[in-house]
Amino acid sequence: MIKLLAAIGILLLLFEVGLETDIRKLMRTGRSSSIVAFGGFLIPFVLGFFLAHQLFDLSVLVSLFIGGALTATSIGITIRVLTDLHQRNTREGQIVLGAAVLDDVLGVVLLALLYEFSIAGGITLANTSKVLAFIGLFFILAPIAAKLISLLIKHFDDISDIPCLIPTAMVSLVLLFAWLAHEMGAPELLGGFAAGLALSRRFFLPFGMALRTEPEFSERIESQMRPIIQLFTPIFFVMVGLPLNLKAIDWTSAFIWSFSLLFLIVAIIGKFAGAMFTGEPLRKRVIIGVAMIPRGEMGLIFAELGRTSGIFDNEIYAGMIIVIAFTTLLPPFLMKYLYRRTDRHHSYLT
Repeated sequence: MIKLLAAIGILLLLFEVGLETDIRKLMRTGRSSSIVAFGGFLIPFVLGFFLAHQLFDLSVLVSLFIGGALTATSIGITIRVLTDLHQRNTREGQIVLGAAVLDDVLGVVLLALLYEFSIAGGITLANTSKVLAFIGLFFILAPIAAKLISLLIKHFDDISDIPCLIPTAMVSLVLLFAWLAHEMGAPELLGGFAAGLALSRRFFLPFGMALRTEPEFSERIESQMRPIIQLFTPIFFVMVGLPLNLKAIDWTSAFIWSFSLLFLIVAIIGKFAGAMFTGEPLRKRVIIGVAMIPRGEMGLIFAELGRTSGIFDNEIYAGMIIVIAFTTLLPPFLMKYLYRRTDRHHSYLT
């Protein structure tokens, strides 16, 4: 029962990620966001895979999962920290949010590929091509279908007095899209993400106004879905922690400490490297790099998939949880310190 509730939780979690995705911010910050996103995605993935495979002599599939867990930035944590610091609408804030959007999309695609590899038990060109084709087809068709269904839901919400119509319909929609994704040969997780992406008030379709969701309706979806998302997603995080047997880990072993420390460094350097390639001032590049570090729910999803598919053993799983925890908890404090230092410097100059 807990596993079932956790599965619903992870679908709703990716629905929320899609719901918070802002395609237009990515378009506005364009080049800088793309550099930060691709650099912050490729560098930790390649470094993580290479070090896991060469230094720790792990298999190709295990190394791919380790590299994958280091890629995606938690857009939810990033948005919350920037909002709390009143920096969401600054130049660096817009670059970070645009990059986090692209980062999440790339992360979900990579997650879908690794999911297929874990089921197939290996990596083949045929599997890779099939998954990419189904992902592309699903991402084209799903947002259109979700937009049309949302118009129908809005119509019935406007003319009826049925209580809780929107959250009931939205949960049904997410589960439907998860099932459709599975039937099309794509991972169920993509269904939740695609539904959220299409219903976001910042998402648009390129062929006309007719299918655009009204911002007020999108805001109603967000506000009414929030309690349900907050009810189910903690169950997923509980499931992440439950299988972790701390007694079974040899904490005196050099492996667990060297593994965790090395990949924590890779996780931090990888995101900084992407930010350093932009043409922004050094101060802004540092802030962008720090803001892209949090892995949060996306890293946990990778780690949990690795564990449930039997790819991660207990020590590797524990090491990845340690890395994800530190990359999630430290950046908000660092960002607050950097912005305070910047404010003091500006006050001193004026």
